[in-house]
Amino acid sequence: MESLKGKKVLLIGASGGIGTRLTKLLTGSGAIVFITGRNQDKLAAAGEQAGIPSNRQFLLDLTNETAVFDTIAAIQQDGPVDILINAAGIGIIKSMDTLTTEDFIKTLQVNLIGSFWVTKAILPAMKEAKKGLIIHIPGVLGKVPMAGAAAYSASKYGLVGMMQSIREELKRTEIRITNLFLGGVDSPFWDTIDLRVQRDKMVVAEEAAKAIWFLCQQPASGVVSEMVLQPFNHQAI
Repeated sequence: MESLKGKKVLLIGASGGIGTRLTKLLTGSGAIVFITGRNQDKLAAAGEQAGIPSNRQFLLDLTNETAVFDTIAAIQQDGPVDILINAAGIGIIKSMDTLTTEDFIKTLQVNLIGSFWVTKAILPAMKEAKKGLIIHIPGVLGKVPMAGAAAYSASKYGLVGMMQSIREELKRTEIRITNLFLGGVDSPFWDTIDLRVQRDKMVVAEEAAKAIWFLCQQPASGVVSEMVLQPFNHQAI
């Protein structure tokens, strides 16, 4: 396993249930962590819990292209990021009868286009350094569809295809790409979703965070292309 001590890590979506726990694991391992979130209060709370100074906390809206590129440029002005973790995303679960065009576009904008901008912004410095690790989290619905998840699955299937294509472009470099397919995780993600779910049978957020933390330490001589983590009693893959 590779040590995280002194590694420069950018965590997109640090103010969520998984992100706040992951931030503490990363800083506890000696990483130099930069975090982003779309809610200032939650972002500040996550930073305070993990001991991350305010100059390494960035309020970021993934639907704003200029903000994405400017934020990542500021983070990389003193050197490239070693590890990018994109844990941000939104979930709109609705049947086709109630799913609106705005719902569909918003989901693609955050989960797919935002991920495109983040990846595009981070890659030039990684290419110059000839190394790096990019971790995205398509989730199980990026492999197995579910009723009511037309917009969400479209965004996540698109993310998987995009990153597989980018991986082909990077074959002659030491930039590695990992996709994490998380199943149901008991996190605030479900708070605003009108769907009957058994949250007590989901993967706990702490364990999901540990899985990402583990992936950050994968050996430099290899790469974990994909990892699947889901509740054993709701196994879909």
